[in-house]
Amino acid sequence: MEAQLVGLGVETFKTALLLAMPGLLTGMLVGLAVSIFQATTQINEQTLSFIPKILAVIGVIVLTMPWMLHTMIDFCTHTFNMIPTFAQ
Repeated sequence: MEAQLVGLGVETFKTALLLAMPGLLTGMLVGLAVSIFQATTQINEQTLSFIPKILAVIGVIVLTMPWMLHTMIDFCTHTFNMIPTFAQ
């Protein structure tokens, strides 16, 4: 039973990382592109770095929402199906 709980914890962290990855990677890549643009043009405006990142992350979350929802439903279904094994 302890091995199942540890496995469930590991699966939880993997699922959380998998769901967070598209937004985090997008924010990192857009931030890098904006930073390079600011360095080459010597424009040092704070909103120039924030607004493109937030718009890109929102766009990626909207585009990947069906996949994220499917992944979360599968994880919850698997977790709920494991409840009887923990009740023994």
